[in-house]
Amino acid sequence: MIAAVSPLSPPKHTAVFIHTTNPFSFPLHSGADPAKMDWIRKRMNFRCFNKRTDSKVLKVEVESGGEDFMDAAVAEARVSPQHLVIMVNGIIGSSADWRYAADQFVKKLPDKILVHRSECNHSKLTFDGVDLMGDRLAEEVLAVVRHRPEVRKISFVAHSLGGLVARYAIARLYENLPKSAHSNLTENSLDEEHTNSMHCLEQPCEARIAGLEPVNFITFATPHLGSRGNKQLPILCGLPFLERRASQTAHLIVGRTGKHLFLTDNDNGIPLLLQMVNDSDGLRFISALRAFKRRVVYANANYDHIVGWGTSSIRRQNELPKVKSYWLNSDGADVVFHMIDNFLL
Repeated sequence: MIAAVSPLSPPKHTAVFIHTTNPFSFPLHSGADPAKMDWIRKRMNFRCFNKRTDSKVLKVEVESGGEDFMDAAVAEARVSPQHLVIMVNGIIGSSADWRYAADQFVKKLPDKILVHRSECNHSKLTFDGVDLMGDRLAEEVLAVVRHRPEVRKISFVAHSLGGLVARYAIARLYENLPKSAHSNLTENSLDEEHTNSMHCLEQPCEARIAGLEPVNFITFATPHLGSRGNKQLPILCGLPFLERRASQTAHLIVGRTGKHLFLTDNDNGIPLLLQMVNDSDGLRFISALRAFKRRVVYANANYDHIVGWGTSSIRRQNELPKVKSYWLNSDGADVVFHMIDNFLL
């Protein structure tokens, strides 16, 4: 395990980089073209680390756009957990990808955590682009918060492409409010302007995500730097010719998402992923990320053929340390347990 200070300062916690040689992977789910999805699944070398959950322990409520997980005994006792955890799947994924992790979360923190597994971006919808997916996720989060008025805190846990989607969504959900103010999400929507500058001049302000206190922002094998560049897409073996061709043809396979990942989109002149490293007039990407008390990335040091170690750990190739032998013993379940054990409540 390697710990490094988060690039966003001043951090309240360090950003922890976990490097495993056995990348945890999730099952792929799709409602269309099962033969094609099976072919993609095999080529991407995804392995199911999903396990059975105990229906006696969990209460699952299906909401529009996802599922809410909570402890059955806590639900029967009418105890309302105040910490909402939003789980976001990656490309060609679905909410089912997070079932095992959601199960472990609720078992470990039954009266503290309410887990929502997002479903608004699943299967082929993950080809629509980071921005459209981020808009959908933001709307889904607002719907959950309206349905769960008792929640006070919010955290995000995202896999692969889902990490970029979550980063876009929190920029849409970001508010800087006076400490005495309370956001009324039942009346406000993303389309309304939240302007509290005059109030902030008069009294201290605090950042909110969807009106809630932001706590943890965690990503697993997310291509934060995109997939363009040497060894950012390991399956291409670092061959310059193949990497150039991938950049030119990715949109033919995964649509607008491919353009975003390879920084070939120019809708607004600047590739979206480059826009997301700064605040803009409309979207506060960095301010939203900075608002979280704990920011963590988990990166695979080896055997991840889709997301390179450099892009998932936000480092240059020459900054990557040598693989240590004790990393060989880590697997997907270990990473999930590490995340939960270090989760900030």
